[in-house]
Amino acid sequence: MAVQPEGTPCWADAMFTDVEGAKSFYGDVLGWTFGESSSEFGNYTQAYSDGKAVAAVVPPMPGQDSPSAWCLYLASPDVTATAQKIRDNGGEVLMEPMQVGDFGSMLIAKDPSGAAFGVWQAGTHEGFEKRGEPGAYAWAEVFTRDPEKSDAFFPAVFPYSVQRMEDDAMDFKVFNVGDDSVLGRMTMTEEFPPEIPPYIQVYFTVEDCDAAVSKATARGGALHFGPMDSPFGRFAALTDPQGAAFAVIDMKTTKGEMPKMTAA
Repeated sequence: MAVQPEGTPCWADAMFTDVEGAKSFYGDVLGWTFGESSSEFGNYTQAYSDGKAVAAVVPPMPGQDSPSAWCLYLASPDVTATAQKIRDNGGEVLMEPMQVGDFGSMLIAKDPSGAAFGVWQAGTHEGFEKRGEPGAYAWAEVFTRDPEKSDAFFPAVFPYSVQRMEDDAMDFKVFNVGDDSVLGRMTMTEEFPPEIPPYIQVYFTVEDCDAAVSKATARGGALHFGPMDSPFGRFAALTDPQGAAFAVIDMKTTKGEMPKMTAA
């Protein structure tokens, strides 16, 4: 698989205090299997779907007590240059660029509205080995209370063009790389409890949304939204038993007409 174009979501991982619990949960809900943990890299453990790498789980480093959360990585040809763009445009670099063996280089940052994300410069690890199929990454959306900040930031850091969804009921935009829509941006309304910070929602593809929700809730996960039909698929938003937010979508079960998009 070729290295992803700059700004394309290319990987996702999450930190869990109970890694075995996370492996059991996601193994059941998304059908993942897991490789050997890499002690050299903080017991980083890759998740596989049909033998293809789709995500990873890792325990916190000593002294870290941040809550469990999925982190989406955006592709970059040069993480050091991207770090400078992040700072120049009002973002915050939380973890400075670092090399991860010969796998690649990474950084962790926040956009000016507070949504955390990663940046990945591929070495031997180019990212998702499959996407858009059951068990694999499907889509992601920046949820923010300061849409103007996110809207200015992301296209300044990455080569995005922006489109707005023509829908009076919600403020939703899409960031594109060339002709491909790669990331959504949703404004958080009053329906979101104030204690929930801005975040990036990662969607994983499932065969059956309702079945995935049933498995997740039976295993101690919580349903927050849906299942709901849309022109993009039937989806639901959840948190796992350790509090990490994620969403599932069955992209085959679509309902309604695709919304109109206009250049923003």
